[in-house]
Amino acid sequence: MKFFKHLTLFVACAPLVLLPTVTQAANAPSQQKVIREVVLKASPAKAWSVVKNFGGIDKWHPAVAETKTETKQDETGTELLHRMLTLKGGGTILEKQTINSDEEMKLEYRIVEGVLPVSGYRSIMQVKAGPGANESTITWTGRFYNKANDVHAKPGEDNETAVKAIEGVYDSGMPALKAYIEGLPN
Repeated sequence: MKFFKHLTLFVACAPLVLLPTVTQAANAPSQQKVIREVVLKASPAKAWSVVKNFGGIDKWHPAVAETKTETKQDETGTELLHRMLTLKGGGTILEKQTINSDEEMKLEYRIVEGVLPVSGYRSIMQVKAGPGANESTITWTGRFYNKANDVHAKPGEDNETAVKAIEGVYDSGMPALKAYIEGLPN
């Protein structure tokens, strides 16, 4: 009988114990995600040779005027390849490469600082075999928070603004990447 009394007390008190966690989570900003995918007529090896070139985005992305790369320490002291993107419309974005895997044909990078209205931005570009012979599928995924990194962000620093900015980057970049790779000689 004592067991059931304690069990009843536990069940009755459980919501009170969990309340601070739920309240805290309700005040945390939600992570946003944008995914774009394109199928192109090129072998995975050919597509990967372009995607893995961290310093070559200015060759295919219409918004990037120039890319400069350098290996330097990040905030943790790890030596990583960084790229400074100079945008055609003005402004810069500094990014660091965190994964470049030939085995997985996967490139991962993060924004260190820049003009995009996001925070905590992490992106993965991955190449896989396409649905048909001599085709590839490239997937570009971005996960990020709004610029204010706040639930109650003011306009221009909110989730909607952040998502629209990244969608713009991907929606202009993916068709251009496809055209660039398909236009390369075999």
